[in-house]
Amino acid sequence: MSTQDNDEFEKLLNEFISTQLEDVDTGLEEPKDELAPQPQRQQSSSDEVDERNLDNDDDDEELSMLKDNEKALFKAWKNFNDCVLQIADDFKIKPSLEEPEPMRLFPNYKPSVGKEIAQSTIKGWEVMIKAYPEIIEKISPNASDEQLLDFAEKTDNDTLQFALISYVEMLIEMEGCEIAYKERKLKKEKKKLERQIYEEHQRRINRINKYISALKEKAFPINAERLVKNYFKTAIRDAEGAFQAVTTNPAMFSPIEFDKIKPRFFGLIKVKPQDGIRFNRIIGEFIKKLKV
Repeated sequence: MSTQDNDEFEKLLNEFISTQLEDVDTGLEEPKDELAPQPQRQQSSSDEVDERNLDNDDDDEELSMLKDNEKALFKAWKNFNDCVLQIADDFKIKPSLEEPEPMRLFPNYKPSVGKEIAQSTIKGWEVMIKAYPEIIEKISPNASDEQLLDFAEKTDNDTLQFALISYVEMLIEMEGCEIAYKERKLKKEKKKLERQIYEEHQRRINRINKYISALKEKAFPINAERLVKNYFKTAIRDAEGAFQAVTTNPAMFSPIEFDKIKPRFFGLIKVKPQDGIRFNRIIGEFIKKLKV
């Protein structure tokens, strides 16, 4: 296979890996979870301290803090990374890989971390292709999980075999983490909408009560509660039309109560239908100017 073919294959492979580990766009912002303080390493004064053992102890402690989905993804990521480093060491290849850290997946997986894993995986494949160029002759860039596992089963190299198996496990666990991430985001968005609806409902109740109190203070000959509540019910369907109606003819929402109209001139002038029309206009003008 020519150098040009190799380059084209690596390009297609990179595109395939990026697609496999691509973040799922939920249309929502990522949770703003803060990383928990990392465990402080206790440095011994003994010259016999094995730094690698300390690192392993820290990783185990941090790994125990992860949820099941994140823990499985980290293990697959770590296994793949370790295999690639072993291959790089065997073939004297200088890899540009960063050591996976469990706390990158704490307290939950995020798509931004998925992108980091994807980029790390691409670099890992570059090392494997340099070490085993026959890979590009036997594995299609669009190979399915089954095809990758089948190739891994047939290879005699244990490290390469484990690297391919870990890679497939990583794809599977990544998908699981993406699904869990979307579920968390949907729940968070649902709670946010519920809170907004509740707050809007409370604001509406407060406005209704303020309207009712203002009308009652004026002692208008009308049922203030009935008027305001019927107005707000109508406003849900047609806010502009409801406001126009309540400010020109509030009796539409609650009739004028003539028994509450006091006769004028010390009772000498009895209540007439015109008085109802007059109060209907007065109440409408009052509501029109009311600021609540």
